Amino acid sequence: MVPPVTPATAPPSPAAVPVPVVGLRREREVLTVALATGRHVVIEGPPGTGKSTLLRSIARDAVQEFVFVEGNAELTPARLVGAFDPSQVLAEGYLPASFVDGPLLTAMRGGALLYLEELNRVPEETLNVLITVLTEGEIAVPRLGTVRAGPRFRLIAAMNPFDAVGTARVSQAIADRMCRVVLGYQDEAGEREITGSVSRVTGWVTGFAVALTRATRTHRDVRMGSSVRGAIDLALVLTGLAELRGEQVAARETARDAAYAALSGRIRVADGVDRTPESVIDELLDTLWPEDGPAPADPADPPETGDRRGKADGPPPGAGRPRERPHRNRADRTLGRGELGARHEQFAAVSPELGALDAEAFDQALAAAPEAAAALLADLAVATDVQLRAAARRLAGRVFIQLGRVGPARARGTRRLGPAKGADGDLDLDRTLDGWAPGPSRRPEHDDIVTRTWTAHRRAICLVVDISGSMQGLAVALAAVAAAGVVVAAEGRLQPSVLAFGAGVRVLQAQGVRRPPEDLLSDLVALRGHGLTDLAAALREASRQLAGAVADERLVVLLSDCRHTVGGEPAAALAGIDRLHVLVPLGGAEAEAAAAGLAARTAGRAQTVRRLADVGPALTRILT
Repeated sequence: MVPPVTPATAPPSPAAVPVPVVGLRREREVLTVALATGRHVVIEGPPGTGKSTLLRSIARDAVQEFVFVEGNAELTPARLVGAFDPSQVLAEGYLPASFVDGPLLTAMRGGALLYLEELNRVPEETLNVLITVLTEGEIAVPRLGTVRAGPRFRLIAAMNPFDAVGTARVSQAIADRMCRVVLGYQDEAGEREITGSVSRVTGWVTGFAVALTRATRTHRDVRMGSSVRGAIDLALVLTGLAELRGEQVAARETARDAAYAALSGRIRVADGVDRTPESVIDELLDTLWPEDGPAPADPADPPETGDRRGKADGPPPGAGRPRERPHRNRADRTLGRGELGARHEQFAAVSPELGALDAEAFDQALAAAPEAAAALLADLAVATDVQLRAAARRLAGRVFIQLGRVGPARARGTRRLGPAKGADGDLDLDRTLDGWAPGPSRRPEHDDIVTRTWTAHRRAICLVVDISGSMQGLAVALAAVAAAGVVVAAEGRLQPSVLAFGAGVRVLQAQGVRRPPEDLLSDLVALRGHGLTDLAAALREASRQLAGAVADERLVVLLSDCRHTVGGEPAAALAGIDRLHVLVPLGGAEAEAAAAGLAARTAGRAQTVRRLADVGPALTRILT
């Protein structure tokens, strides 16, 4: 008989329950010694791995003050360092007593630990303030003087390097001045101990919550699974729901409702996969707790049979493939199975029979020979076999976007602090006083106030992809990966237009209009042109797309061998394009010379990409 749910007597308060440090012995030792020897440290790891808990525990053991700073895009140098109080400056002038210390100076003067969370979300201009602090242990503050750090001052930064939204790469100047400690998830036993200690829930519920949470991290359709916080929430919500519904033993439906609430918001489904977090949870729940089966047993007491229910390593092979979606674009020419087999030696393993596409065999081929597998997938997208062609186009959306993620990191430095009148931001006291003449009848108006606020360089991008007869196989795959890199790099900030051209031009995504990236990529690889190439027409259409964008710079990224066979001279079609960069798939002397000459007309770059590994660095150079 499965033991009943053991609910917590009362929901524990996070402040009242000391969060245990489970495992992490080696990391704790390294961090302790690094701090004791005067080093500054950055702690890397996904959410829920105990970064904050570990540091608070070390500070508590060392009886050292702990100053916390939340890193975000609005953390300006003044908010980190401190600033003069405007009212005191007006009354008494710039005196040291008028300065209000920020968290950095507070920690430096007190010899405390300054914990800067989310380091890779902090603007570069703010991080640059730390360079002298990390090297010399001091900082020069205008009108205040030099502030030296106490002997026990240390900077401890933390960041999640796997989060791609709102983050950027930390500069080498900062990274070179800090030690680095990487944390990973604890093992299953450790996560059960953490979950039980924090939630006060015991028995099978704790083991089930941990097993389901851990399974989300290894599912093939999930880019990032839940941390142990999801297991804690799942255990608490599940026991609370069971108690509310009067269930002595929680029902499977109750477990599903609790899992939706606790885990769905923490799961990030991979780009190119057409499913919801709830469907992933349903699939994993079927594995751990079959619909007609009993509640899982306590993993601490596994059954003697080989049954691993309740501690699964992930979904069964082949589970969770995205649903089939119709595609609007059809290639004019298709490739039969015989031609595909002659072109690609992996074809028989990937498609053993008519209409079949073995995604696992393709993943193995991709790991063994990325270029050959990518070229195969590009050709499968125009197969004569209708079912194979549809499956390949579905797979292409996921694969090429995942490959495209090796592309450019978001560049720092595009946002700068600058003065502005009447805008939101930190008060620029010096400029305000310089422009305002106080007097008995003169009160400051709104427009007299000068602030320092973030300004950004706005850029509109049009991606132009050659699908002419000279672009086949690996060339198409390289273009698709590069297109994915541009689209993924721009997500959430820009909506680039995407054009495909051969003898004519097709608009796959209009400027400022967003399509699901997987749909865009699967459509792109399905296109093939024949013979004629009108590059000038493509550039004119790119100019039209960019004309309506509100931007300081209008940028075109062209993926082509630049061999035009019809239409006007491409160099004469660059009006309205501020900068043109060209990526040349597979290269060749003639193509490289044509690309270099065309890009030079706008002071752009021409870059050859021969391998999938070349795409990321090339995009980094042209987009940052």
